[in-house]
Amino acid sequence: MQSTQPVFIYASELEAYHYPSSCPFKTERATKTRGILQSMGSAFFREEKPRPATDKELKLFHTDAYLKMLQRISGGDLRADDLFCGVGTDDCPVFPDLYSYSVLAAGGSIRAAELLLAGDTRRCFNPSGGYHHASADSAGGFCYINDVVLACKKLREAGNRTFCLDLDAHHGNGTQAAFYDDPSVFTVSFHESGKTLFPWGGSEEEIGDAAGRGYNVNVPLPAGTDDDAFARTFSAVVPPLLDACRPDFIVLEIGMDILAVDPLTHLSMTNNAIADVMPLLRDRSLPMLVLGGGGYNPEATARGWALAWQVLCGAETESDLTIGMGGVFLGNAEWSGGLRDMRSYARGEEKRSIDEQLRATVDSLREKVFPIHGIAA
Repeated sequence: MQSTQPVFIYASELEAYHYPSSCPFKTERATKTRGILQSMGSAFFREEKPRPATDKELKLFHTDAYLKMLQRISGGDLRADDLFCGVGTDDCPVFPDLYSYSVLAAGGSIRAAELLLAGDTRRCFNPSGGYHHASADSAGGFCYINDVVLACKKLREAGNRTFCLDLDAHHGNGTQAAFYDDPSVFTVSFHESGKTLFPWGGSEEEIGDAAGRGYNVNVPLPAGTDDDAFARTFSAVVPPLLDACRPDFIVLEIGMDILAVDPLTHLSMTNNAIADVMPLLRDRSLPMLVLGGGGYNPEATARGWALAWQVLCGAETESDLTIGMGGVFLGNAEWSGGLRDMRSYARGEEKRSIDEQLRATVDSLREKVFPIHGIAA
């Protein structure tokens, strides 16, 4: 039935927009992901086109002055004061039609939320979403419009509780700030520690404020974290929080900059890390909005997204799970040997240090956050 068929948000119009060639953020990752899925059989999902977010929707989070500034610079009018809003930098460069791209990508996430609210699907993936660094009045980390916040607000407007889970290697600081005192959106971020990676925050001590205290959780991952350490920590933190939160929807960001091959980060995971924990979310049968996010090795990012989406949709075959040799790229988006990477693990003293740091983080959350929600330590 169409109402249960997963939805992939995509429009060829998105292919027309590109960050400067020198920028590591590549918008064509969505097209590559689509190509891989099509080459492996796409009967398990249907496509829906995004629509541009409206001014009213954008102003659910962003200020009018900021949006007008983005429109102006998108037309080529960059002023010195704009640097104070984070634009015109290496992280947030100015390029033609910047505003049109950002609004269409954000509209894709809002459209996904609408489909979920209408009951037209239970799974919706916008690979062109996940811009979690943008704040209400400034840009950051390749992000201009925070579609994560806008989608969560769309769900909240309908009276729903949302569990916003961010697995990108970079801390979702813009999303955290938007809901730091709001218990209706439970934000959880797994990311490389701010000691070694932008945006240099997201410690386990940041647990929310006022009515939102205990509804913001950070799990900083030490540099070198591998699949095994990630899975063990995820299992210790996420299931009990989901049980306590009892959300109506999950919003999930699956940035593939967690991969060992990513040029901008320092983690040591393979795409198995995300794929292996997806059943813990999938099997709860909650409506889920999935977003892309970071990932600066385009081929590896597209493969990781395609794999995670297959697992979430229950479409990964038994042969995909048992080949175990790692996917081999043949060209034209085709892969041999399945989509899963060869597994690798940290060893020796590095492994012991990573495990100790993550145990301390989990212990801290069990002490400071779990009791707020009645979770036994």
